[in-house]
Parts: sequence; C-alpha cells; structure tokens
Amino acid sequence: MLRPTLIAAASQDRVKAAVQAVPATRAVVARFVAGETTADALAAAATLVAAGLRVTFNQLGEYVTDPGRAGQTRDDFVALAGRLADSGLAGPGSELSVKLSALGLLDGADGPARALDHARLICAAADRAGVLVTLDMEDHTTTDSTLEITRALRRDFPWVGVAIQAALRRSPADCADLAYAGSRVRLVKGAYREPAAVALHRRTDVDLAYVRCLRTLFAGAGHPLVATHDPRLVAIAAELARRTGRGAGDFEYQMLRGVRDGEQRRLAAAGHGVRVYLPFGPQWYGYFTRRLAERPANTLFLLRALASRR
Repeated sequence: MLRPTLIAAASQDRVKAAVQAVPATRAVVARFVAGETTADALAAAATLVAAGLRVTFNQLGEYVTDPGRAGQTRDDFVALAGRLADSGLAGPGSELSVKLSALGLLDGADGPARALDHARLICAAADRAGVLVTLDMEDHTTTDSTLEITRALRRDFPWVGVAIQAALRRSPADCADLAYAGSRVRLVKGAYREPAAVALHRRTDVDLAYVRCLRTLFAGAGHPLVATHDPRLVAIAAELARRTGRGAGDFEYQMLRGVRDGEQRRLAAAGHGVRVYLPFGPQWYGYFTRRLAERPANTLFLLRALASRR
C-alpha cells in the first residue's frame, strides 16, 4: 500500500509544502538530486566522470502548460549543452534527458508540434556539443506522442534515444518496433501510477515483462540501455549480451544517482558502460517522491530527517 500512497503524494501540493518546509529533508533529497543549479550538476558530474562513469543530465520539471516556461526549459537545455562543451564534459559520455511534457507537450492540440520544435533545438545544440539526448517516457497518455516525436527527431538526429516502460502492457511490441540498427532504447520498469488496463502492477509481472523486453532489444540491432538496479536483471542483461555476442560497447547499464553507487562503480571497473542519471533543479519534488515509491525502504531516510527536525 505504501507505493501507491507515495506516487499519489507526488502530485499533492500540501505534502510537497510540508516536505519543502523541513530543512533536514534537504540532506535526504541530496541523495537523489544533484542540486538546484547547473553548476551543482556540473560539479556532481565531474566527480562521476572521474570515477569512470557516464552521466545523464536531467533538469527536473514536467507537465508544463505555460508557453513561456516551456520555452525557458528549452533554452535551459540548450545552454546546458553549451556549458558541457565549455567545461570539458562534452562527448557521448554526457547525455541530456528530456521530458516532453516540460516542453509543452500537453499544452492543447498544438502541444506536440511545439514540443517537437523545442526538442529539435535542444538536439541541434546537443549535436554541436557532441552530447546525446534521450526522451524520457512519462505516463501512458503520452506514449504515442513521445514515440511519434522520437521518430520525427531521428530523421535528423538518428542517435536520439527514448525510454520504454516495461510495466506498460504495450511495451513488448514497442521494443520490437524499436530494435533496429542505431536505435538507443532505455528500458525502465516504470514509476507512474497507471490503470490496470494499460499497465502491470504486480512486481513479479513487471520483472518478467522487463526480461521479455530485454530479450527483444538484445536480439535486435539497436543499442539497449539497461536502466535497472535489480541485481537479477543486471545479471540477466550480462548473460543476454554474452549469448548475442555483444561486447561492453554494444549496450549500457543506467542507474540513478544515490541508488547502488557501489554497484555502479563495480560494473564500470569491470569494463562495462555505466551511466548515472543525474537530476537537478528546483522542481525536484515529483522526482523525489517517485524514487521513494520505487523503493519504499528509502522512506526511512526521510522519516529520520523529519524526526530530527528542531
């Protein structure tokens, strides 16, 4: 029962205000979020790169319906690509992870077209800096539009990646469609509260669906991005790589900041490509509560912080 409660809390302004009002929670948030500024993110990234890890930068924010804010998000990502080039962090070891709803995807009938225009400018800036872009997958109502925008962007930027959520019942078919040469697919379990008609809810079912999707991606000609912290799924991905003749450069593990940091470094030291998802920005609350929902034991950190407030 805790996971649905935490996911629901992600959209509750009262709960958000209570968490933000407690200074002690900042230390808990810092486990998962690099900071509120680009400078914070660049500093955290430099530490990860020095440890042999790759980085995905995600400026937090979603469900934007104000055109001005959507344009500002676009400009922020364009500027971030430039900052990466200036800081020596450019190259395929760095990636921008973009939520299309932050670019106005849901802002009326013209939202998808405007989000695509914004995303094109971000991809052009990333291309100049030599960094990658992957589109995050959001709740199921945006899946079709996200995949359509991915296809449109790949006409000019074939290296653009997209996330697929194994929990969605449609995802095995989507993975089959995306398993073509050059296609970068980030496979995640899924962190949104979805109706049973469109998504699996039991953890075992989601894990089995994840494995089915992994098999499809590894059997295909694309570039699987294995986004999981589950030791069993990490091991299954390694075995699938062995069976399909994939070397370390033919797929990549992706993990979140603050989750199994030691495993991230162990895999990198063993020669695997490992990318750390590095979120930052003042709009951290929704992301933070979804991380708690994915692994409710993390709530112990939050509860200790709340209990220690003065």
